[in-house]
Amino acid sequence: MADTQYDLAVIGSGPGGYVAAIRASQLGMKATVIELGELGGVCLNVGCIPSKAFLHTAEVLNEAREGKRIGVVADNIRLDFGATVSFKERVVKQMTGGVGGLLKKNKIDVIKGFGRLTGPNTISVKGEAGEQTVNAKNIIVATGSTPKSLPFAQIDENTIMSSTGMLALKEVPKRLLVIGGGVIGVEMATAFHGFGSEVTILEALPRIIRLADEEVSAELTRAFQRKGIKVLTNVKVGGVDTSNGGVRVTYTDSEGKEQQAEGDKLLVAVARAPLTKNIGLEEVGVAVDERGYVLVNEMMQTNIPSVYSIGDCVGKTGLAHVASAEGILVAEHMAGHHVTPINYDKVPSPMWCSPQVAYVGLTEAQARERGYDVKVGKFPFSASGHATIRTERTGFVKIVADKKYDEILGIHIIGPEATELLGEAGIALSHEATGESLVHTIHAHPTLYEALGEAGHALFEGPINA
Repeated sequence: MADTQYDLAVIGSGPGGYVAAIRASQLGMKATVIELGELGGVCLNVGCIPSKAFLHTAEVLNEAREGKRIGVVADNIRLDFGATVSFKERVVKQMTGGVGGLLKKNKIDVIKGFGRLTGPNTISVKGEAGEQTVNAKNIIVATGSTPKSLPFAQIDENTIMSSTGMLALKEVPKRLLVIGGGVIGVEMATAFHGFGSEVTILEALPRIIRLADEEVSAELTRAFQRKGIKVLTNVKVGGVDTSNGGVRVTYTDSEGKEQQAEGDKLLVAVARAPLTKNIGLEEVGVAVDERGYVLVNEMMQTNIPSVYSIGDCVGKTGLAHVASAEGILVAEHMAGHHVTPINYDKVPSPMWCSPQVAYVGLTEAQARERGYDVKVGKFPFSASGHATIRTERTGFVKIVADKKYDEILGIHIIGPEATELLGEAGIALSHEATGESLVHTIHAHPTLYEALGEAGHALFEGPINA
């Protein structure tokens, strides 16, 4: 095939790659996206979107089962998992098709095939149509990540599953074991418990969702245990046996005693590895660390000035919306715009477990570690009129602020629609809000988000309605 010249070539079409290409096109650059698989990357195909489709089904199913509490009585409520899978696949198809439409609308070429760097400005692409060379003034490596196995638990997608395999199941396992209490672990636990699985989470650390505020983590643990999801922390898994068709996990509990847990499927949700091997980085001289993450500066630029990297390849957060923000930053930097580096302290982090968890900014512990004189304001959803109407009174809003300047340092939410309430929290931190400015912002009633205003009051004399 004939060689082609571009201003920007992006390897990978996930939420970092395709967004970077679109922004570059908007700024007048001729851009192309190189993709071996389906458009949209992990997020749209086997990550964010299909997992939230499963979680939505589980939520609706639970609401239907609990409807009698508010006078809605329905008989024979059950899960049609085949229909759930079909729904998930329709959503994925619609979203990936949308990415294709956006790329076409912005006149971005899509080259199907495996892209490999051959120089600071060249990529070799091997596809069904043969091999071609793509020449570009700048290149973005946005190849994403893949689930990581454990030495004693190699993912086979038959009994030992990754999140990708869980989303491809055709029936609900009766018993599900989950190694790892991070975002993927708690979301999959929520979905499949809602579908009817008996779920046990095994976490090596003292608490699940370790990046969240400690009080939020503790509240989620209590909520899970009330639902019947077993949460085992401070455990050390020693072995996994699949010889009898199911799976048996041997572990040492928090008291040092050897225990066993049995299941039909085991989800390994401990880590993801960057897809940066065998794509030419070493040959071109792009620096990577010992784990394979690409080393970049605050403009996401590697040690080779024409090569950038974003998203899971650089290992900053593993969040789709951060990859998108990094992609936009790179495109604008290439265009010569004045660009402000991303403040990773202020990245919003949502989790669609039940109850939902969402936070942005520093935890109370982090703020104290950095030397702030901390004040905390909390408001429980049990005192919220709207949460009471929804019969979702578990959880709270917690605000961490600096006593000296009243600056809000972090907002942490666990409870109904926490992932949507995160919007105001994110704006508060990005605009350097103070507790006083939050209190003086009138919050509509009766809403869920007025809990943020009440938590703001709690930074001072106390909340009004609790």
